[in-house]
Amino acid sequence: MVDKGWLTIRGVGRTAIDAFLRLGYATRFLGLTLAKSGTSLSRPRLVVREIYFSGVLSLVIILVSGLFVGMVLGLQGYQTLKTYGSEAALGVLVALSLLRELGPVITALLFASRAGSAVTAEIGLMKATEQLRAMEMMAVDPIARVVGPRFWAGVISTPILTAMFTAMGIYGGYLVGVVLLGVDEGSFWSQMQNSVDFREDVVNGMLKSIAFGIAISWIAVFEGYDAPPTAEGVSGATTRTVVTSALTILFLDYILTSLMFRGV
Repeated sequence: MVDKGWLTIRGVGRTAIDAFLRLGYATRFLGLTLAKSGTSLSRPRLVVREIYFSGVLSLVIILVSGLFVGMVLGLQGYQTLKTYGSEAALGVLVALSLLRELGPVITALLFASRAGSAVTAEIGLMKATEQLRAMEMMAVDPIARVVGPRFWAGVISTPILTAMFTAMGIYGGYLVGVVLLGVDEGSFWSQMQNSVDFREDVVNGMLKSIAFGIAISWIAVFEGYDAPPTAEGVSGATTRTVVTSALTILFLDYILTSLMFRGV
């Protein structure tokens, strides 16, 4: 009689091996995408088109979310700072929270949910309908023509959307703190300007967003290209894109935060 504990250990080991094999395949796929990106970048119209579908069409949800996140930060921050008589520091709290953490992370999560899943579904559907194979038969490299532009569009769009999210969030904090709750406008902006450091806060936040954009785009194009050519396979790949992207964003956020702000 086979020991159930041994079967469990074997199952865990098999899952771990499959995960490492898949990671290796995905890494090789990323290298192939980067190697063939010259074709995509030499035809900027392809990349611009994908930036429109990935970035511009995500703009509304990014701006609206940024506004409400900033308003919530302003409200909660005011209630907390009021306890210590430091309401004038509300601008610092809102700006640093958005620049360092909430801006890059929430933008990346929204981008993965909206644009990353769409990219995966689109490439997976092209695979299911034999469009990618038809390109190969016509001597058109699908990685250079389909994968590359979508990958770079995600990498370019994410930091731009992050900057817009952060700006809208700061404006939301201003609306709640200054306009609604009566915080002094001069103190709100002056303390923010004096406390926010360009390199430590702005640049590091943008570096985070670039790393998140690379991860999301890599996961989205790989899952779509690797999806089984069935409706169920495309659906599963889309779900994996959202889940894997969310976990990767949070993991990278911890790693990058520990590296960037450990001396602050």
